[in-house]
Amino acid sequence: MCVIGKDRLIKLIEDYACIHPYDQGLLDGDGYVLTVQRETTLHYLEHRNIISHEIVFTPPDYVAHLTAKSRFGRMGLSFLNAAKVHSGFVGRLALEVVNLNNERQPITIKKGEPFMHIEFLSRVGNPSPYTGDYMFQYLTDEEVAMYKRILRDRFPGLFEEGFIERMAVRRIKNMEEG
Repeated sequence: MCVIGKDRLIKLIEDYACIHPYDQGLLDGDGYVLTVQRETTLHYLEHRNIISHEIVFTPPDYVAHLTAKSRFGRMGLSFLNAAKVHSGFVGRLALEVVNLNNERQPITIKKGEPFMHIEFLSRVGNPSPYTGDYMFQYLTDEEVAMYKRILRDRFPGLFEEGFIERMAVRRIKNMEEG
């Protein structure tokens, strides 16, 4: 496995909408910086899920790795969830954070603020796509239709028969459900 370079990442974005919407200004070295869906203030010791503005699709030959923007760590924001996005996953990411600020001050993350680095790593071996409950989380019907088309046209047979349709219906549709 290795981190893919900027040129390959841009091709993935163009071919598969692996980051949508995409802003070239958020390319960062060999990765991309995801932004925040809505403004959130966390009080001391408060835990919240911060939702990415961008949709992430990790094609079957890749996994993705997440790291926090260091400025938030310096403020005292701690990231709780695993730093991996499974191959085959499609959805907005829920980033679990808690405020551990030494001064016990609130931390505000503004809507659209760069928040989390994502890097795509090539994987070796047969695809083992994501089949969990968070497939298509926080996507609109139109966004789900777009990714169903990509999965059907570009990766036929990746998922068992009927899985994509079941997950499209069962998905978490809004941030209040997560």
